[in-house]
Amino acid sequence: MCRKRLFSLLILAFGLFLKSFSAIAQTEENTAMAAEEQVEVAGEEEKEEGINITELVFGHVSDSHEWHLFSLHGEHGHETEVALPLPVIVYRPTVGFSIFPYNRFHGNWYLDEFGNKISEVSYKGLYVEKNMKEKIRADNGDVVYDFSITKNVLSMIISVVIILMLMTSAAKKYKTASIQAPKGFQNALESAIIFIRDEVAKPNLGHKYLKFMPMLLTMFFFIWVNNLLGLLPGGANFTGNIAVTLCLSLISFIIMIAKANKHFWGHLLNPPGVPLGIKFLLVPIEIISMFIKPVALTIRLFANILAGHIVILCVVSMIFIFGALGKVAGIGFIPVSLAFSVFMFVLELLVAAIQAFIFTNLTAVFIGQAIEEGHGHEHEAHHAPDEIIL
Repeated sequence: MCRKRLFSLLILAFGLFLKSFSAIAQTEENTAMAAEEQVEVAGEEEKEEGINITELVFGHVSDSHEWHLFSLHGEHGHETEVALPLPVIVYRPTVGFSIFPYNRFHGNWYLDEFGNKISEVSYKGLYVEKNMKEKIRADNGDVVYDFSITKNVLSMIISVVIILMLMTSAAKKYKTASIQAPKGFQNALESAIIFIRDEVAKPNLGHKYLKFMPMLLTMFFFIWVNNLLGLLPGGANFTGNIAVTLCLSLISFIIMIAKANKHFWGHLLNPPGVPLGIKFLLVPIEIISMFIKPVALTIRLFANILAGHIVILCVVSMIFIFGALGKVAGIGFIPVSLAFSVFMFVLELLVAAIQAFIFTNLTAVFIGQAIEEGHGHEHEAHHAPDEIIL
């Protein structure tokens, strides 16, 4: 509760600062006499403020078709962005597939009537629209299906490669080495696997836990590794993307529905021992609660990871906000900002593991509720062989 209040206060303070700066920016924009001068005014404002805080924060937490690494400040205030252009893969029904690097769009930007940043450079009849989400649009308004390798997609591929390398290297040691106590990374990996087995799978899934272990372990390590990669400088906010957490939740929901037994559906659609009039009220509530479960999984992981990234970026950005008020204020706030940033970073390291555990544990809880047997079947098939779900 204290952490939530602290986070709310930080966001409120940050919002007040942004509101004051946006008010100044709006006043300066109203002095422009033509729409063509809007880009020049924005450039002057950015120089005065030193940094665009909103663009910095949302540029980090949002997905992109390029991987921004750092910026170089040259003479006369010119700034050069160093970024890795990613492949753009789009499909238009009237044209077909178009594949090219993202840097083909590089150029100046202008604001449309809705406040979206639009690339002045158009390539193959396509342009970029940047707002809360970066989108590829067609000049003639055609439908565009984007299959590009974005920053989040590349981060996911990197995480999968890392997990495969770590797991296969540990598995080889078990195959080649004689029976002995695990050492080094193998020991740490075995401790994590035993923890998931004893604290997540067995308590929630009972004697059927074995066939769900591969799925639970894959989910735990996939979320944990991606949470850690997102904390690296320049890392992608993969698990802070609601589309990613929604897909993970759908996997849990599909397995829960596919493995649900008659006992689960009977209690859901026809609760025993409940008067008929109450059933008309209780059954819809139970059905709605079944669909709320993946929604809760989605929002929990997404909100916690996104909030952590925003708080760290906001605290670091306070240096530039105080620096705009005065050089002495900016320098004086540096130790405070760094101390808060280090504290939040260490806290996020802990949150990265906790959120992976919570997501995996809740998945096991929901599946356990779906496969739970009635009281008359508690001891049946206790030693029955289990199939493995890959």
